[in-house]
Amino acid sequence: MFDNLTQRLSRVVKTLKGEARLTEENIQEALREVRLALLEADVALPVVRDFIQRVREKAVGEDVVGSLTPGQALIGVVHREMTALMGGEAVPLNLAVTPPAIILMAGLQGVGKTTSVAKLARLLKETQKKKVLLVSADVYRPAAITQLETLAAQVGVDFFSSSPEQKPVDIAQSAWAWAKKHYYDILIIDTAGRLSIDETMMQEIAALYRAVTPAETLFVVDAMQGQDAVNTTAAFREAVPLTGVVLTKLDGDARGGAALSVRWVTQVPIKFAGVSEKTDGLEVFHPERMASRVLGMGDVLSLIEDAQRTVDAEKAQALAKKIKTGKGFTLEDFKEQIEQMRKMGSIQNLLEKLPAELAQAAQNVPMQDRKINRMEGIINSMTSAERRKPEMIKASRKRRIAAGAGVSVQEVNQLLKQFEQTQKMMKMVAKGGLQKMMRGMRGIMPGMR
Repeated sequence: MFDNLTQRLSRVVKTLKGEARLTEENIQEALREVRLALLEADVALPVVRDFIQRVREKAVGEDVVGSLTPGQALIGVVHREMTALMGGEAVPLNLAVTPPAIILMAGLQGVGKTTSVAKLARLLKETQKKKVLLVSADVYRPAAITQLETLAAQVGVDFFSSSPEQKPVDIAQSAWAWAKKHYYDILIIDTAGRLSIDETMMQEIAALYRAVTPAETLFVVDAMQGQDAVNTTAAFREAVPLTGVVLTKLDGDARGGAALSVRWVTQVPIKFAGVSEKTDGLEVFHPERMASRVLGMGDVLSLIEDAQRTVDAEKAQALAKKIKTGKGFTLEDFKEQIEQMRKMGSIQNLLEKLPAELAQAAQNVPMQDRKINRMEGIINSMTSAERRKPEMIKASRKRRIAAGAGVSVQEVNQLLKQFEQTQKMMKMVAKGGLQKMMRGMRGIMPGMR
């Protein structure tokens, strides 16, 4: 989402050279570049003005010390102020109430609200071991109740049945009574969305709020809507006391201005960000990490957390042992690594969390999601013996494997060659030949230097 913004801001580092101190004069052009980058990203104009002013005040007089360049020193100031702009630090949910803690979810139609309800339920269940109950108070949209029931089953949480004939307030109160009786930790209420803000919608969400007094009232915002998303959040905040924002579709290709504007305009913290359409595609929003991603520094901490959450520790240790010895690495292991990587999300999602230079190099690698699926299909078409001993795969076997996977023989050859190169690299690591390994990686990853 932030590619264009990242590219423009990266130019700032190159515009300032050879200065020992940042001054009003030497940062003028760089700040102009920052201003244009933010406006192009659809950040609200008042936010841009305030942000640039604060960066100017903090940057002027800043000493350029150590190995930093003047441009890097200015980007350091931009990073700190951008972090502050988005809230400074992650704000957790306030669940320190008598159970069940009620989370009321609001938002316009089409922003991914119902999906976000299920994603949040899964996150709370898996990371905090909470017993979660879901209920839909959306009696207007066809199949809204059925959709949430299906999603609840997918993420493995309970669902409280409701029907379009009921009133939203009655549904919420009944679900609350059920949750208390059956000792649920959390009740998440999905409310109705509209195509636009209207008086009826505002009255309904206000009535729901008064009826259940939620611990958290989260407003779901489509990050691809830009400044419109900020305006709708501000309007809802007037109707009910919002406690947080959930930004969806941060994996989209829009300009991302909502992520940088919504906290400043509404004074409501961004608590979660939707990073994929899958039910595990919801992350806690960390302003500092997001600022690092916007400025091309990557988000390695989130990448590590993804790995810790999804990678099987025992299998990882077994693979590490094979790498250490340089022996026993088979196509079965190769396939296992593909599956582990898929659990961490799409390749695009992983690349976005890498520093810009590494991500650029990695994008040259032929490892797109579709290609990975084809690779896995080829391995699945092999017999167990072939996976253990790929050297036995000759012409006739290649034709059979290609036909089974629905690919060409050439693609089978490419996979076998890539696997052979990976084996060689592991043997180099086992022998301590790191420099040789890096040279070998250039053969697989043309973008690496």
